[in-house]
Amino acid sequence: MKDQQKPTRKQNRLKEFSYDNSGAYFITICAKERKNLFWGNLSCNKNNVDEPVGATISRPQKQVLTRVGQIVEKVILDIPTHYPMITVDKHVVMPNHLHMILQIHSDDNGRPMVAPTISNVVHQTKGVATKMAGCEIFQKSFYDHVIRNQEDYDNIWQYIDTNPLKWRDDELFFED
Repeated sequence: MKDQQKPTRKQNRLKEFSYDNSGAYFITICAKERKNLFWGNLSCNKNNVDEPVGATISRPQKQVLTRVGQIVEKVILDIPTHYPMITVDKHVVMPNHLHMILQIHSDDNGRPMVAPTISNVVHQTKGVATKMAGCEIFQKSFYDHVIRNQEDYDNIWQYIDTNPLKWRDDELFFED
């Protein structure tokens, strides 16, 4: 019998980088199994079973959020309430994922205020939304990108802004 090892997960964080530094971060979080829970045609109930909630939405001018999508939206908007040193500069809740630009701010002397890491903020946000929804709604990890300059920030802002209109062309598009 061959020695079988579990596959190791690829590290998606920058080594030697402190994710509590002042600056902007692009975050993407996917729904569990990339199901269309947020404005698609599935939701979850307390027994963790999917149940239909309406028709699939394909390239809306304005997104229509499911109950779970509304919970996720509320939790995102509440981030600065729990973390005053963090702002949500831009976000969008897509059918099976969400994007955010989170910014950690410095004090008046240019020093970062005491801040949690981006990982802590994301994990706490996912935990609160999951508890409010009554079922697991997110995949285990998340994608982050440290925004390095204004051009990078502007490109990501534009991507988030136009993402709902390009849903069917999105790399995370998945039809249930």
